[in-house]
Amino acid sequence: MRLRFTKMQGAGNDFVVLDATAAPLPLGPAAYRLLGDRRFGVGADQILVVERATTPGIDFRYRIFNGASGAEVEQCGNGARCFVRFVHDRGLTTQRTVQVETINNRLALTLQDDGRVTVDMNQPVFEPARLPFDPSGLTPRLVNGFELWPLELPGASWPRVEIAAVSMGNPHAVQRVEDVDSAPVAEIGPLVEGHARFARRVNAGFLQVVSRREVRLRVYERDAGETLACGTGACAAVVAGIRLGWLDETVDVHTRGGLLTITWPGPGQPVWMTGPAEPVFEGEIELPEACLAPVAGA
Repeated sequence: MRLRFTKMQGAGNDFVVLDATAAPLPLGPAAYRLLGDRRFGVGADQILVVERATTPGIDFRYRIFNGASGAEVEQCGNGARCFVRFVHDRGLTTQRTVQVETINNRLALTLQDDGRVTVDMNQPVFEPARLPFDPSGLTPRLVNGFELWPLELPGASWPRVEIAAVSMGNPHAVQRVEDVDSAPVAEIGPLVEGHARFARRVNAGFLQVVSRREVRLRVYERDAGETLACGTGACAAVVAGIRLGWLDETVDVHTRGGLLTITWPGPGQPVWMTGPAEPVFEGEIELPEACLAPVAGA
C-alpha cells in the first residue's frame, strides 16, 4: 500500500500526519511503528490520523499513535497544534477555531494570525484514581495545600523523588529539579515512567523554575523516551507549579525544542497552551502488506 503523509513538528515534537477524512486507513500497530521508525520509516514521536467527526458540534476527530510502540494514546498537546495547522493547510476547513475529539477528550483549537496555535486543553485532573495513581501507604508533603508524593527508586542515583500527580487527559508525574541540564533524565525518567504505582505508566516531567513566569522543562514520555517537547507535559508542569505556589497564571515554558506559553487561571478553569506548529515535508511511503489491518466495518 502506498501511503501519503505530512511530516510536522511542534517545538521539536515531531509527527507523521495522515488524512483519513475521505476513507478509513487499513493500518495496524506495525504500520505506525514503521512510520515512526527513524531509520526504516519516516521518523516521528507520534502518528496523527485525521478523521471526520460523527458527533454533532465537533468538526474533526483525530487519533494518536505512539511511533515507538504503535499503541494508541489519549492526548498530545503538540500534536493538537499540528493537527489544526494540517487541516487548514490541506483546505479541510476555513474556520480559525475548530472543535475536535480524541479518544477521551474534546478540544478547541485556534489558529492565530502569526501561525501559532492556541489549544483549550480542558481542566486538569488531580484525583489519583483518575490518572490512575495508587497513593496507598504514602504520606504526601503538602506545599501550598497541594500534595507532593514520595516515590522510592531503589538503586537509583536519586533513590527517592517527590512528584506532583496531574492528568491532562494523560498522566504526568512532575518533579522539581535545580537544573534540567544536569538532571539524570535518562536514568530517572524510565524508573518513574514504569513505577508500579502508575497502572498505565506515566509521563515523567523534570521542572526547573527560573522565575514565577518562566520555567525550563524536560519530559520522559511513555513509550517514547525523552522528546524535545511535550505539550501536555508543559501544561501539567505549570499547573503543578501554580498549585504548589511557585508560578503565576501565565508561564513561558522553555523546552529543548522551543517555547510554549501556558495559562491556567486556577481550579475549575481550563488550561490554555500556545505554541508553534510547522510543516516539515510531504511524501509517500510504501507499506508492506504485513503492516496493514482490516478496516472496522469493512
